[in-house]
Amino acid sequence: MKTLTKLALTTALATVAAAPALAQSKGDMLLGLGVHWVMPTDSWSATLAGPVRVDDNVRPTLTFEYFVADRIGLEVLAAWPFEHDAQLLGAGDVVKTKHLPPTVSIQYHFTNSSNITPFAGIGVNYTHFWDEKGTGVLAGVPVSLDDSWGVAVHAGLDFKISEKASLRADIRWMDIDTKAKVGGVPIGNVSIDPIVIGAAYVMKF
Repeated sequence: MKTLTKLALTTALATVAAAPALAQSKGDMLLGLGVHWVMPTDSWSATLAGPVRVDDNVRPTLTFEYFVADRIGLEVLAAWPFEHDAQLLGAGDVVKTKHLPPTVSIQYHFTNSSNITPFAGIGVNYTHFWDEKGTGVLAGVPVSLDDSWGVAVHAGLDFKISEKASLRADIRWMDIDTKAKVGGVPIGNVSIDPIVIGAAYVMKF
């Protein structure tokens, strides 16, 4: 019986030792320093002025994530202001603008026995536009873009490099649509809806 008991205890300890550890625990915090590439949809938005689309931009980003439960984190994304040019079909660049897209997401970090931790999340994006300027054929013409609220989805991989640090690769999609005015006249909605690809160095506290 003692032999069986020892065998059972040894097996149990081996099982526990082999089991994957929690990637993150309640109360943990992650700070990420990285860059993200915002790539608006290639489709053209129909407006009264004609078809319009927005170009890409890359900027430094900052993320902070607090784990409200084991494996479940609440993340905030911030960034250096992005700058974009908007093109009018047949006329080239006609608008230059800056925007900030702060995003709050709830995320689930999966556990496994490797040094690679996948995660996925969903949240809300708020995009603030400012410093809009008419360029090209619209040079000197007042242009305004309304702020936007929309859903954001997020997925990525953390590659562990130490007990307190990892390298992250991630991808997001954001629902960003803005109502545009040219010369004070509404011309319709411009759909940006970007894919956002990023890389970051993530530190655990």
